[in-house]
Amino acid sequence: MLEILEVRTYRHLLIAQVVALMGTGLATVALGLLAYDLAGGNAAMVLGTVFAIKMVAYVTVAPVAAALAERMHRRRVLVALDLVRAAVALCLPIVSEVWQVFVLILILQAASAAFTPIFQATIPDVLPEEDRYTRALSLSRLAYDLESLLSPALAALLLVAFSYDTLFLGTVAGFAASAALVVSVVLPTPKPSASRGFYDRTTRGIRIYFKTPRLRGLLAFSMAVSAAGAMVLVNTVVLVKDGLGLGDSAVAVAMGAFGAGSMLAALSLPKMLDTMSDRPVMCVGAVMMVLGLIGLAVWDGAFGLSQSALLAAWLTIGIGYSAVLTPSGRLLRRSSQPEDRPAVFAAQFALSHACWLLTYPLAGALMTLGGEVVALSVCSALTCGALLLALRQWPSHDPVEIAHEHPDLPPEHPHVQGEHRHVHPFTIDDLHPSWPISG
Repeated sequence: MLEILEVRTYRHLLIAQVVALMGTGLATVALGLLAYDLAGGNAAMVLGTVFAIKMVAYVTVAPVAAALAERMHRRRVLVALDLVRAAVALCLPIVSEVWQVFVLILILQAASAAFTPIFQATIPDVLPEEDRYTRALSLSRLAYDLESLLSPALAALLLVAFSYDTLFLGTVAGFAASAALVVSVVLPTPKPSASRGFYDRTTRGIRIYFKTPRLRGLLAFSMAVSAAGAMVLVNTVVLVKDGLGLGDSAVAVAMGAFGAGSMLAALSLPKMLDTMSDRPVMCVGAVMMVLGLIGLAVWDGAFGLSQSALLAAWLTIGIGYSAVLTPSGRLLRRSSQPEDRPAVFAAQFALSHACWLLTYPLAGALMTLGGEVVALSVCSALTCGALLLALRQWPSHDPVEIAHEHPDLPPEHPHVQGEHRHVHPFTIDDLHPSWPISG
């Protein structure tokens, strides 16, 4: 897997991702402490609003930002967005009112919503070979998992000697280092797309997405991931502290089991995806998430909640979580032309976070109103339903190259070269506005 680090451009981009993630992790810890300083007993409400702002920014800003950035120099856009994020993090320690936090978080998350899809769409241009890109996706998944483990530990070490304001300076350093690493490489620039209106550019990624069967399936898989993931991320602390009566360290252990499962899958997937297609791997991942949720619900109902059962369930869900998420970049790459990739990646970013926007509050409400068995059962049912929808939307026969016709093009058109029916890797674009029925 690590041989792709010999590619200098990718190596610098991966390090940029890691340091930016570490900075974001430090900011998450610092925001909790800042909210407590500003709001005291209402800190939970402040943080809930912050996370809601984050999700709304992700859902609404990503497609618009991709459209605005389409004709801009990709490296300059990424660097500018990193510097905006660093500037916001620099301002957070000096705020004195809750509304100021909300405004700054909106700017920060809007910049992140613009940055992430453009950054993700750049990687397949840097590593065009599918096997190398698959390994890059696994390393990216590992980076996210390691951040979730290392950032809290680093924050704890810094807080021994410094105030929480120092954590925001770590965030500034992370974004600044990311910008420097992006500046240090030359990024591929896809050929410019045809001139389009702003509305057309804003909605292009969404339209390509919903016209492509495998991407409609990916959206259903995204719902499965968010349903299972929300149960873990929202309710672990309640299950451990209220359900088991254990302390903070047990919460960390439970989250560590989920992260360990995700890392285990990320390490195993590159070789697996060399011999298997994406659809069956993602189906197995979704089934594992369903089994983890329903298995814990059955155990809890029959024998009562236990730490060992919780850890086993979270490990299983973590494996399934990564097995579904890791191949998603391959589907987006396969389903778009290079010039359309930022728009399609932005569509996935917005739509997947719309799923989280629904499941985050749902998981919390189910746990509060119905208890753990109800929450686990409903989340498992939602995950299972999303899996069935994915299987319906994404046909099992899904070739990359599809035979199709262009009866509307003249024989001399360079795309058909005298033959209306031909075969090539099929994606939705100006010459292929709809998916072939036979495909």
